[in-house]
Amino acid sequence: MTAEPQVSPVTTDCPADVPGVIRVLLVVDMDLLRDALATLLSDQHDMEVVADLKCDDNVVPIASRMRPDVVVIDVDQPCTRGLTMVPELRSRMPHTQVVALAAARPPGLVQRALTAEVLGLVDKNASAQRLLAAIRGAARGSQVVDVNLAVAALAAGPNPFTPRELQVLRLAADGASGPEIASRLSLSKGTVRNYLSKVMSKTCARTRIDAIRIVREAGWL
Repeated sequence: MTAEPQVSPVTTDCPADVPGVIRVLLVVDMDLLRDALATLLSDQHDMEVVADLKCDDNVVPIASRMRPDVVVIDVDQPCTRGLTMVPELRSRMPHTQVVALAAARPPGLVQRALTAEVLGLVDKNASAQRLLAAIRGAARGSQVVDVNLAVAALAAGPNPFTPRELQVLRLAADGASGPEIASRLSLSKGTVRNYLSKVMSKTCARTRIDAIRIVREAGWL
């Protein structure tokens, strides 16, 4: 059985409107890293961890209920779904800021993080103090981006795939067939085949599976 996500109850000791208390929601797939970060943040006098979740938990509904000041998301593999939830988080909770944790590779993923609505982008190899500073900065509305990640994003060059191509490929990567993709996106089967063919051409892949692997390894999916 899948364990229920650990959600901390809202306490009256640290209400959201008390100045200096930053309510943080963690979204990290790796149990060990998530537990370590939860302990680190809970030890801070000015931070409260209101929930610690995995990417496949009901992150957006829980965040909407808990109303954190900052959401910290690990956007690296296998948690690439983290970036896809950022627009909905920001739409539902415009006053909640997002801090992304990433590595310099793959650079395509770093670039996607920079173009998403994240206020902080922290290298996973950085110190704990760097992350704490980014969270505090995001809570104040200040942007913090590690220089090496910015350089990696520039090295990646422009995203070679259109949003629709990536949307089709993402569904294919999840196991959807051509007809299923066509139905879910209200496209014709031929149009879906054309999108997949364009992706295969851009990646020089021989098969759809190869194209998915190449795009994932580059960090664009």
